[in-house]
Amino acid sequence: MITVLDYGAGNVRSVINAIEKLGAPVHVAAGPRDIEKAEKLVFPGVGNFGSMMRVLAEKGFIPALNAYLKSDRPFLGICLGLQALFETSEEAPDISGLGFLAGSVKRFDIDLSVPHIGWNGVSIEQESAFFNNLGGEENFYFVHSYHVVPADPGVTLTTTTYGIEFVSSIKRGNVVAMQFHPEKSGPAGLTVFQNFIRPGPGRPPAIRRSGPTRLARRIVACLDVRGNDAGELVVTKGDRYDVREAGTVRNLGKPADLAKRYYEEGADEITFLNITGFRDFPLKDLPMLEVLRETSRHVFVPLTIGGGIRDYTDSGGKVYSALDVAAAYFRSGADKVSIGSDAVFVVEACLTAGGPIGRSAIEQISAVYGNQAVVISIDPRRVYVESARAGVGHVIETSIPGPKGERYCWFQCTVKGGREGRPVDAVTLAEVCESLGAGEILLNSIDRDGTNSGFDIELINAVAEAVSIPVIASSGAGAVSHFYEVFTRTTAEAALAAGIFHRHEVPIESVKRYLADKVAVRL
Repeated sequence: MITVLDYGAGNVRSVINAIEKLGAPVHVAAGPRDIEKAEKLVFPGVGNFGSMMRVLAEKGFIPALNAYLKSDRPFLGICLGLQALFETSEEAPDISGLGFLAGSVKRFDIDLSVPHIGWNGVSIEQESAFFNNLGGEENFYFVHSYHVVPADPGVTLTTTTYGIEFVSSIKRGNVVAMQFHPEKSGPAGLTVFQNFIRPGPGRPPAIRRSGPTRLARRIVACLDVRGNDAGELVVTKGDRYDVREAGTVRNLGKPADLAKRYYEEGADEITFLNITGFRDFPLKDLPMLEVLRETSRHVFVPLTIGGGIRDYTDSGGKVYSALDVAAAYFRSGADKVSIGSDAVFVVEACLTAGGPIGRSAIEQISAVYGNQAVVISIDPRRVYVESARAGVGHVIETSIPGPKGERYCWFQCTVKGGREGRPVDAVTLAEVCESLGAGEILLNSIDRDGTNSGFDIELINAVAEAVSIPVIASSGAGAVSHFYEVFTRTTAEAALAAGIFHRHEVPIESVKRYLADKVAVRL
């Protein structure tokens, strides 16, 4: 029996699904007594260090956790479940950790994007059964802004390179904890869980990588989901955001089925964009919740859900906050939420007020679940102007002249599925959202959507150079060479596509094979 500590963190459901897929029964710890009785304990955590420790204290978990750790029974900590073992964290300097290990948790101070998001390798420093049946070259999924610094280097199990070499997992006796997420690391991650459930002789550090590890560029499969005319949720695809063909909604398949296919084909992440209105539904009955629950039973890479992450009132008059909606998505299997049109209105309010408004969905969700859980989806279009001083916000000189030969343009943010332009540009939007707590930018392009003409390199560079958080390039991919172009001409860390994957025009595995000897990718 594997006991999983669920104190109300993010996507615990995926950890449970991964363990159950391997045939092991799971008991969810509802109180301290469950920890005291546990034979093997998994402590998953996603979010904010201070929020986590406060909740653990409020629920009376801390004495039971300390007693369990001191007993040296099998323990697996994941992400915050690793950071909680240490004495302090720069994320919440006034709140103590469990103090099982001497040392602290520090924020990355590097010239790369923070959070560190994506698939990276590990270099094994000591013998451990956790790496049985692995070759040492596997990549695992990371998503964090802070890393542990043990006082005793002897507890280091693995290290990983991201700007610096940092400790990515520790081992002391039967206590093992890792910064990466095995439940989101595909077959390699499931093998780690298998080794925790049924350990054998340990693998020696001789299988460690030679040289530093590298962050792989991510290939993201996107599924636009909406109700068709029969009321069924289907995956569709727009042509410059028009999803109808011959009067009916394009139906490219069932969301959970397509997501499973992309996982098996090697997608590094899967994004659902819910483009169906749902204001009449009670929160527990939102159609996308069941899609996420079904998908997370079979798909062990990160899942992002976008659409409807806002305050709303259902037909019964019950009011839900954006944080309530996000929490329901996380509990159903999502790892990140994507905020689109509402982010534009938030930024407009901030610009009018001259600073943060303190109550936006971005601020609320990132405060509880961490900035890595909040993605901002931007839908800009080019607006051509005559000079660098015209237009709104950031104006660039473009190599793609406008209809009247204009040599300058700005990127206007839109809302309502691209139908309405707003007086704020994409660069300003990204900058303000980062300051509010967003951890990633999903950068679309209305001009390139459905054209198969390649990503808008100028747009991507304009935004990526203005922020220090990762950028996902989207819209326009039509050939494997377009992925190479975006990864070599911009600093985008991920590239997203939809229609070419749905229609088998450019399979995910073809993209990976093409990139394999050119840029770092997960194979």
